[in-house]
Amino acid sequence: MIRISNIKFRPKAVPDSTEALKAYVAALTGFTDIAYFRIAKRSVDARKKENLAVVYVCDVALNGDESRAVETCPYKDIALLAPAERCPEIPWRPGKALRPVIIGTGPAGLMAGLALAQAGANPILIERGKTVSKRRKDVNRFWKVGELNENSNVQFGEGGAGTFSDGKLTTGIKKDCWTQKVLEEFVAAGAPEEIMYLAKPHIGTDNLSYMVGNLRRKILNLGGEYRFETRLTDLIVKNGRLIGAKVVNAAGETEEIATDNVILAIGHSARDTFEMLYNKGVQMIQKPFAVGARIEHPQKFINKSQYGMVKPRRILGAADYKLAVHLDNGRSLYTFCMCPGGTVVAAASEAGRLVTNGMSEYARNKDNANSALLVDVIPADFGSDHPLAGVEFQRRIEENAFKAGGGLFRAPVQRVVDFLRDKETVKFGEVIPSYLPGVEMADMRAVLPDFVIETMKAGFKKLDRKIRSFSAHDAILTAAETRTSSPIRMIRDPDTLQSVSIEGLYPCGEGAGYAGGIMSAAADGLKCAYKILSTLE
Repeated sequence: MIRISNIKFRPKAVPDSTEALKAYVAALTGFTDIAYFRIAKRSVDARKKENLAVVYVCDVALNGDESRAVETCPYKDIALLAPAERCPEIPWRPGKALRPVIIGTGPAGLMAGLALAQAGANPILIERGKTVSKRRKDVNRFWKVGELNENSNVQFGEGGAGTFSDGKLTTGIKKDCWTQKVLEEFVAAGAPEEIMYLAKPHIGTDNLSYMVGNLRRKILNLGGEYRFETRLTDLIVKNGRLIGAKVVNAAGETEEIATDNVILAIGHSARDTFEMLYNKGVQMIQKPFAVGARIEHPQKFINKSQYGMVKPRRILGAADYKLAVHLDNGRSLYTFCMCPGGTVVAAASEAGRLVTNGMSEYARNKDNANSALLVDVIPADFGSDHPLAGVEFQRRIEENAFKAGGGLFRAPVQRVVDFLRDKETVKFGEVIPSYLPGVEMADMRAVLPDFVIETMKAGFKKLDRKIRSFSAHDAILTAAETRTSSPIRMIRDPDTLQSVSIEGLYPCGEGAGYAGGIMSAAADGLKCAYKILSTLE
């Protein structure tokens, strides 16, 4: 295979099909015997707005001598491509008496379940929430009238917290055979094929909803089993070895499931499960995370600042950004989970505690852009050395936000210009907050810790140097953003991926502290499944 890089086009000159791009590459390189062609990557180079470019990386296979073709090619951004790393083949492990159990059906649980089902291991997937279609009804009711179902919401239910998000597939982990398999399975389940090559792929919450349903049907067809509205309440352990899991269903009926392998893919918000595991002796430690608020701008302002145009061409899509500044107090202020053309959503999972998140549909065509604006938090900020102190730190902020919003899950909001001057917001400008079920004008000082407020104020001055007038243009803050990542890490053996406390228990994904988004969680789920398969006889 040959990789051809740095193929640039002005946005209006991008080829309108893969075949047209292939023809352009053939003319560029002089290759007339292309046997195979694929787009490996597509990105936007917006460093110079007057010279915007869409940049492709393409891979080709030739019928002739590829080494000689590279040596004689007149185009110089070209090289032989090393063979891709391949994951181990999924071993066939049918007929085992004790079926592996997966707790949670977010990205980690789904991919673990799929791999185990593909191996004939007939996994049982336990989900405290509902199927995605029933879950969506509960979430829409919550957004409409503020009526929260604590087991079926933005955090809990089929697909996990990522289902109500932008569905971003960018990741900080190494892109390898695991992430490649995740992408391939997502496409097979109905995700857009472009996620295979976009530099910043996203699925959109509208596509995610039916995609996770398709994954469920595939797992069921392969012999897996789902139990919705069922919650893990205990682990059954004998001589340090897992022998079963105790669960309770929606009717309050308790069941013991005999198993010697459990994957804990519980997500970052299963606080009652964290407590149960701690009391069971599962070793866990505090972990840094971040808190702050959602910031909203007009999407056309972000488009103008990033692309130099209010209405970008379809090939460019709605503009995004990723910002970070380091401050004299030793803290950092940064943006996270930026949702172009999206909305700020209510993401609470506990009564009396308010949480925000961001969401975009695939089209990213709403009026506002939003992003989490976060300050890093370290265990020394928690006020206790208890492993679950970070949970209580989050809860205090969420309770503040609920009170500042006046109850009924109305969110506290403040214009950034008023926030910087410690002034009460009395009216909105161009940006109308998108959060539902509604908002109340409030002072962020009543919600967030002092060090967070101070860091945000100092950081805005530096952010304005990165995106001019970032703190202006009627930008709005909506609080509180607290569920950025898990506040704990469950200690596991780096080789077996099992808990160091209980043999047969596999802490996995974001909730266990080993992932930070859809892709890394899904890849971790695959790895845990493969570890289980390597132990089955």
